[in-house]
Amino acid sequence: MKTLITSMAIIIATATATLAGNLAYVAPEVTMIEEPTTMGGSGSWLIPLVIIAVLILALTGGEEEVTEVTAL
Repeated sequence: MKTLITSMAIIIATATATLAGNLAYVAPEVTMIEEPTTMGGSGSWLIPLVIIAVLILALTGGEEEVTEVTAL
């Protein structure tokens, strides 16, 4: 009978320790919020403008004849 009571006490002690959770406190992680980058500044429009100009010059290729216009 002593062994039965002792074994039941050990089983109950280990069951409560396992269900109790962690002994050490684990702090929750803090999430970092990043701000979106803006297209601000004085030179931000310059690069797209250059790309558009190069595309226009490349697509409107071909040599055209220059005709002189005389004033009446």
